[in-house]
Amino acid sequence: MADRKRVGFVIGLLLCCFLVGCSGTTSVFFPASPNARVTAQLFTFVFTIEAFVFIFTEGALIYTVVRFSRKKSAGLPKQVEGNLTLELTWTIIPAILLALIFFVSLGTLRTVTSAPPQSSLQAPPIQVKAIGHQWFWEFDYPDLNIVTANELVVPVGTLINVDVQSVDVIHSYWVPELGGKIDAIPGITNQTRFQADKTGTFTGQCAEFCGADHAQMRMTVVVVSPEDYATWVKGQQAPIPQLSGDAASGEQFFIEMPCIGCHTIANTKAQGKIGPDLTHFASRDIFAGGVLANTPDNLSKWLADPQAIKPGNQMPNLHLGTAGIEMLVTFLESLK
Repeated sequence: MADRKRVGFVIGLLLCCFLVGCSGTTSVFFPASPNARVTAQLFTFVFTIEAFVFIFTEGALIYTVVRFSRKKSAGLPKQVEGNLTLELTWTIIPAILLALIFFVSLGTLRTVTSAPPQSSLQAPPIQVKAIGHQWFWEFDYPDLNIVTANELVVPVGTLINVDVQSVDVIHSYWVPELGGKIDAIPGITNQTRFQADKTGTFTGQCAEFCGADHAQMRMTVVVVSPEDYATWVKGQQAPIPQLSGDAASGEQFFIEMPCIGCHTIANTKAQGKIGPDLTHFASRDIFAGGVLANTPDNLSKWLADPQAIKPGNQMPNLHLGTAGIEMLVTFLESLK
């Protein structure tokens, strides 16, 4: 009876761990694109086979341990040397299962790596570069002359071709609900694609350990209607607004500080390429590699001491002072 209780406790613990691991909406179990859907189907197929093998094997093991456990010492049990039928069975069946998984996986791989026929597309594909930095994602729309950070905005139902690159170490681009992982390797351009079939915001994460802040290298893919996307593109292509008052003072302060050596703001002297592009910064919902919501309060805390919020990131504490921080927050939050 004690053995059965222990077995039940272990099984219950494993189920709890499984449920915790699958919590939340950022999961391969909630696909929002054709590529993610066939990947989820493959995962479910393989998991079902593995679950069957695990239950059968562990069930046989537990049954054997309980049923044939020795109640008292009675010498050595009868020794059995080999069983050809059993050995062939447990060799052939796994070989068949592995071959089945191989061919199904091959079909899935062909599906996710092949571009859909042009005749099936509702709109021309959009080209995007996803560039990994320590520790944020840069998104460049080369055909539109738009550069953003941490947020990729795309229209629903449109094929998005993504060139995945890195400027420093190996990263890995992964938005579970929209497709599989793909490495970002310095000096190499890898390609992936997705076509979101519903609107919403989908969270992604660097999936390759890339340094101290790897866990805080996040991103979001914002899928909107074609009309909203056209509006967003128009806003991103527009020059930054003409500033006055405190915002203009903040702009002057920004230009005079070392900020311009790391950040770009279109049509200004700020043309740095180390940190995120800040053109139209205020139009984004997140910043700091996706760990902070874009609010004046969070921006003030970040400017006061970036290392306290995200230790090891590439932005130093410039000791800006309260007045300087207030001017910069006013300026950056005006960049719609």
